[in-house]
Amino acid sequence: MYRTPLPAQLSDSNRRIIDTNATTLKVYQVWKGRNRFCLGGRLIFGPEVRSIFLTISLIVIPVVLFCAFVSQSLIHELDHHFGNLIVAILIIFTIYDLILLLLTSGRDPGIIPPNSHPPELEEDGSTMSADWAGGQSGVGVPSLPPTKNVVVNGVIVKVKYCQTCMLYRLPRCSHCSICNNCVERFDHHCPWVGQCIGKRNYRFFFMFVSSTTILCLYVFAFCWVNIKKIMDEYHCNLWRAFLKSPVSGVLILYTFLTAWFVGGLTMFHLYLICTNQTTYENFRYRYDSKTNPYNRGCVHNIFEIFFSKIPKSKNNFRAKVKLDSSALFANSMTLARSMSPEMPKTSFDIEMGMGKRQAVAAEDFEEILSQIDSVGRLERCGTQPRHTNLGDKANWEMSPDIRMLAAEFGMEHGFKDREKARRGH
Repeated sequence: MYRTPLPAQLSDSNRRIIDTNATTLKVYQVWKGRNRFCLGGRLIFGPEVRSIFLTISLIVIPVVLFCAFVSQSLIHELDHHFGNLIVAILIIFTIYDLILLLLTSGRDPGIIPPNSHPPELEEDGSTMSADWAGGQSGVGVPSLPPTKNVVVNGVIVKVKYCQTCMLYRLPRCSHCSICNNCVERFDHHCPWVGQCIGKRNYRFFFMFVSSTTILCLYVFAFCWVNIKKIMDEYHCNLWRAFLKSPVSGVLILYTFLTAWFVGGLTMFHLYLICTNQTTYENFRYRYDSKTNPYNRGCVHNIFEIFFSKIPKSKNNFRAKVKLDSSALFANSMTLARSMSPEMPKTSFDIEMGMGKRQAVAAEDFEEILSQIDSVGRLERCGTQPRHTNLGDKANWEMSPDIRMLAAEFGMEHGFKDREKARRGH
């Protein structure tokens, strides 16, 4: 980021407004994606962050029921130290599982920062896709090809151009329509954790799913131990044992169904890890029937996921940024045109312009415009009507101060056109 020097002629009030607006906002406050940020940008969640509370409740409530009802019976029937150890292991493992959930849902999954303007068309046509013959997006303006060819391990891979982020995606990168971000090594968007699963949190996602499976099996097994102890102590059948400990029966049914879901998900992702695929690639490209350019063997694939260094985030969400006032400037110009019919209709390109303009409050900008218009009226006024003094060219010459303001707010060309039009009369 760079800071454009402020003109010396600006008033102290406008300078304070610009300096204040330029230093109060941070990246996470102006982020274009649909993410939710917490703790001043330290935690980044997906748009459906509330689903995390549902996931937490589905984990914590069965554990609380087990500790409140089943564990007391186990401690009584088994050795006290062994029973307390069972409860302690369960609590510690539950906390570990919740930490993995937070690491999965509350961190940058590998978001690629979007560009503020489209990239320039490369002159080397060999990197472009062979099925693109070139095109024109406007008069004399070449359009960007929708795909580009990239060589990965000797295999040509097509990467697509993202219209939203205005960049060519990296290999294995995809745009998440829910979070509105391009994510590196995009796997899928998980509604249970409320976050995209990508290169920077896939390891924690797999550890969370697998540990949840183990947690379900743990509760399932010791609920059966409790039922077996009840059957032996009271010499009753299975149905009567369930009646004596209904919570054990409910937890057995719940953990059995949950273990099938998260256990199946664990086995599926274990297969993806061994073959170095993502969920998106498995469903879209079907690498089982063709060559997978990312597969380096089972051992190397496992090492890449679990033992490689997690790359640093490409986004500093807490960094201070200069406020982009283009939208505010456009709104002020629209209001000014409606107030002054003689104002020329100058178009401003927000994305492709000459850089970001300084932030100025709307009321101050309107005040500047009114002052400029007042100067013009004063120069024209007297006893003559408004449009009867067109022949006097000197009346339409702008002072240096007015020219400075026009140049500052991108209106200099508009005023020059206005002068030329008046002089032509």
